[in-house]
Amino acid sequence: MNAIALGLDRARYETKIYFRQGDTVFFTFLFPIVMLSIFSVAFSAAGNFGTNPDGSGGITAAAFYVPGMIAAGILLSGVQNLAVDIAVERGDGTLKRLAGTPLPVLSYFIGKFGQVLITSLAQIALLLLIARFAFGVQLPTDAGRWGTFVWVYLLGITTSAVLGIALSRIPRSGKSATAVIIPIVLVLQFISGVYLQFSQLPVWLQNVASVFPLKWMAQGMRYVFLPDSFQQVEQGNEWNLGWVAIVLAVWLVGGLIAARFTFRWIRKDS
Repeated sequence: MNAIALGLDRARYETKIYFRQGDTVFFTFLFPIVMLSIFSVAFSAAGNFGTNPDGSGGITAAAFYVPGMIAAGILLSGVQNLAVDIAVERGDGTLKRLAGTPLPVLSYFIGKFGQVLITSLAQIALLLLIARFAFGVQLPTDAGRWGTFVWVYLLGITTSAVLGIALSRIPRSGKSATAVIIPIVLVLQFISGVYLQFSQLPVWLQNVASVFPLKWMAQGMRYVFLPDSFQQVEQGNEWNLGWVAIVLAVWLVGGLIAARFTFRWIRKDS
């Protein structure tokens, strides 16, 4: 219980530090919101997405991009944020200093995950508010859809967080962390249906993207926020929520194993 209390206290500290770093706030917290605004304005003159042959129906560009931006925000909050943050802390000696304190490893990770959870929820809330009131996006009214949103979000943010911890070992120094991690995250966004309509990608690229979790997070969010008619442009013409859960769960387990063997806390008794 003491370790949990310390972890919650550290989560508050980590969140304060997060919002004091301007570059981190822009590239992880505000980035999906900025991209939603850009795409909504840029494609507003092109007409609705998914219109009928007679030109009726469809949804606005803003409504179309909401699920992808939420999924991207989850990836940024978990993978990019933690991978860069922990790599920097390893490089500047923060981890070494913390290892010399009584702070348990569990408390450290509760603090990190708490910060990710708080910031990502705030990010999604702000994104939905802007989508609704700035761009007139109609949000779901069905409780079942919001139930799906909850489990896709929780599974997605947990998976992203553990993968971020595992990937923090890749950069050789804290200075190179941003240059190493951001390209990985950016490529995944382009091939996973965040910025481009997934069905318009070559089949081989769709298959490659299907290996990674972001494609499935975006697909789960599309089920929540897009009309049922958009199911026809998904792979297999289905939302495949079962596969969303399976693939994310597999990546979660794999990320936990990888993080266990790649993260090093200096103190041996931890």
